[in-house]
Amino acid sequence: MVGKAFYKMTPGEKIFTVVNYALIVLLCLTIVLPFLNILALSFNLGKDAERGGIFFWPRAWSLENYQEVFSSSNIASAFGISIFRTVVGTIASVFLTAMAAYALKSKTLPGVRFFTLLVFFTMLFSGGIIPYYMLLKSVHLTNSIWVYVIPSLYSAWNIIIMRTFFQQIHISLEESARIDGYNDFSIFMHVIMPLSRPVIAVIALFNAVNHWNDWFTGAFFVRESKLRPLSTLLQEMLTKAEALRSTLEQAAGSKYDMIDKIQVTGNSLKMATIIIVVAPIIVLYPFIQKYFAKGVMIGSIKE
Repeated sequence: MVGKAFYKMTPGEKIFTVVNYALIVLLCLTIVLPFLNILALSFNLGKDAERGGIFFWPRAWSLENYQEVFSSSNIASAFGISIFRTVVGTIASVFLTAMAAYALKSKTLPGVRFFTLLVFFTMLFSGGIIPYYMLLKSVHLTNSIWVYVIPSLYSAWNIIIMRTFFQQIHISLEESARIDGYNDFSIFMHVIMPLSRPVIAVIALFNAVNHWNDWFTGAFFVRESKLRPLSTLLQEMLTKAEALRSTLEQAAGSKYDMIDKIQVTGNSLKMATIIIVVAPIIVLYPFIQKYFAKGVMIGSIKE
């Protein structure tokens, strides 16, 4: 059917379609090809990869890069911490953000303009890392698993996005629910939330990716190694691998056989950690993608 439609196009429409598809293919290649290169390097022997020339297929197959990553004694707890903060942090953040956005979109809320301005004001200024650390310490969140969840519950940008989406839901739906005896919370749960699946999916994905990839919080606000998430643990392993190789190169001098015994390099270890970190997001994304379409609102209002 696509072929028949193409032949019915005018010459200008055909040129536009060809150019459009060509640009889309090029864009896909700029994303897929680097990922395939990273995947190939992660399964290639690190020492052999230093020679270069590996693009989309490993030259010397090896699982040593992944074995090195999973050899850490804290890898299981790190996975658990990452899963906990991603699941709990995402669910709590999306729900509380949606409640705040629903309140700010109401025109009858006393001082709604002031509170909206107050939320927007937090996007313009930041106290800095030292005051932020002192605040976390004063409320006993440092060196705690809740330091990954509580400080990131609200995002001013996400609140504004959700409020804008809620404002597009026709007021007649809320009025009909009030006639049926629904209160504000019931309207929020049974009317607003079911109709807001696209924006909820987007905000949830943003939150989940941020939680899963965040290494900074665990590195600077947590001292116990058992409380550090996967991203922080992998970052520490990369730093140690690079430091070890640099030390051996300085100590070995002309004794290159000592360096040749290192089969896992910092670069190959980096590629393996990238695959480990992005794999869960790649697996989950197709299940969320369908909610990115805003068409769920079509037909919800009949007037």
